[in-house]
Amino acid sequence: MKEIDITKNELVPKHTILNDSEKEELMNRYKIALRQLPRIKMNDSVVESLGGKIGDVVKIVRKSPVVGESVYYRVVIRG
Repeated sequence: MKEIDITKNELVPKHTILNDSEKEELMNRYKIALRQLPRIKMNDSVVESLGGKIGDVVKIVRKSPVVGESVYYRVVIRG
């Protein structure tokens, strides 16, 4: 059976895993700790397809009819 890439679906927003310097910049910009970010489970389909690990920060960009794009950040936790 052929595996389906859900990231190609138009309803799935763009997910990106931040590298260490981007993650540090995010924490400094908002003066927050990793534990203060909303969470996303490691077994989430998109996180799995990106190869996300516990402690990674995922940047999610959703299209918005009002502001064009909305950016969200989630920290990966055990699923």
